[in-house]
Amino acid sequence: MGTKHFLQISDFTLADYEYLIQRAHLIKRKFKNYEPYHPLMDRTLVMVFEKNSTRTRLSFEAGMHQLGGAAIYLNTRDSQLGRGEPVEDAAQVISRMCDIIMIRTFGQEIIDRFAANSRVPVINGLTNEHHPCQVLADIFTYIEHRTSISGKTVAWIGDANNMLYSWLQAAEVFGFHVNVSTPAGYDIDPALVSSSNRRYTLFASPSDACQDADVVTTDVWTSMGYEEENAARLKAFDGWMVDGDKMARAKKDALFMHCLPAHRGEEVSAEVIDGPQSVVWDEAENRLHVQKALLEYLVLGKVA
Repeated sequence: MGTKHFLQISDFTLADYEYLIQRAHLIKRKFKNYEPYHPLMDRTLVMVFEKNSTRTRLSFEAGMHQLGGAAIYLNTRDSQLGRGEPVEDAAQVISRMCDIIMIRTFGQEIIDRFAANSRVPVINGLTNEHHPCQVLADIFTYIEHRTSISGKTVAWIGDANNMLYSWLQAAEVFGFHVNVSTPAGYDIDPALVSSSNRRYTLFASPSDACQDADVVTTDVWTSMGYEEENAARLKAFDGWMVDGDKMARAKKDALFMHCLPAHRGEEVSAEVIDGPQSVVWDEAENRLHVQKALLEYLVLGKVA
């Protein structure tokens, strides 16, 4: 298989995802049964972090070790990337010394430029515009708890951020619908959504967006890099907290999702995130399993 990157959800087809989900189920089962599985023996993952992380670093680093390989952590503050080395030059060098690269950075254009100059697959660990690994884990979690997500409804309550844009791309690939409710001034950027995407509906009321939803999901109101806007966002997002009343508008068996970290009493109430419909801890764990499947696929291609 030629070099294939995972920079946003739209990079893969439904057939690719069906394969990845099947592999993630198998790999997770092996993990739970303490069955050694080392298909990436002697392979190396380089993880480049410009944005701090807990779940992304832990899931990729632990995952690569569990697959038999090695993971190397690079922070841009401690490397030449933080001293002005061109992204293109860094990609040429790093990709000659490893088998796969994960990058967690700010602008999507940075990771696009890096991938264009890399000899090995590049994975988007998060950018301002997209968070494909998290949404892949969320979809895997829904399938585990319910069935296929095709034909279902996901309610997004919050600002138009990287999570929403990945959900919107996933809706096109997997065939589900997204009800979107964003506060005024925090709306979808049309440049980040396919002009052909008809799988979402905008709602002025977050409660109405939750009506008959199969999944209700949100994110922190102030994402990393926007801390100076925190006071203004807290005011603008008044009424957008996912609470028991909003969950009551969704289907009785609806799931609540959040990519974490969460702020109880802001974007979600404690009764919801700690309640019986919440699957946030499963989501967090499933980052490990779907990313192991992703690492295997991008390095080795499809395996028997």
